[in-house]
Amino acid sequence: MNSSYHHGDLRRALIDAAVESLGETGPSALSLRAVAKRAGVSHAAPAHHFGDKAGLLTAVATEGYGRFADALERAGRNGDFVDVGVAYVRFAIDNRPYFEIMFRPELLHEDDPDLARAESRSRSVLVRGAADLAGGEPSLSPQAVAAWSMVHGFAELLIGGNFPPEVAGDPEATVRKIATRIRFDPE
Repeated sequence: MNSSYHHGDLRRALIDAAVESLGETGPSALSLRAVAKRAGVSHAAPAHHFGDKAGLLTAVATEGYGRFADALERAGRNGDFVDVGVAYVRFAIDNRPYFEIMFRPELLHEDDPDLARAESRSRSVLVRGAADLAGGEPSLSPQAVAAWSMVHGFAELLIGGNFPPEVAGDPEATVRKIATRIRFDPE
């Protein structure tokens, strides 16, 4: 490692190194020193930019929520809320390091305003879609909670390796089958 090496965007390099590390070892094994080594910078660089491990994970989660909201919004453009649910699960599969951090508030600086904005944006897509489905106003209605719980629980079980091959082999089809069988009655 050359500690005099200068990155054009050190913050970006550190977040990328953290995501790579998270993908290999998960959050419990992540260390600022290992992230610095992976990024090819001094061991003090991550602490200088993020303060501590929670600060770095907060930056990862913030970026994850932004990517997540983008994916959900793209899926919801056609007005089919089932597509949003499928996109939720697809995001978890394709972006596992982000997904595993985003919903772990105990690892993050929950008071971070950027994190709060990014999280709120992704949640609003789900709330709007569930409200449309239930014929109501956007809010965290029982329908929104049920939809969120279904896709999130499915995604967690899937990435945890808890489904048999016939489900894990085509998770999108399974989510579509489940989602089309759920009926949302307005109160």
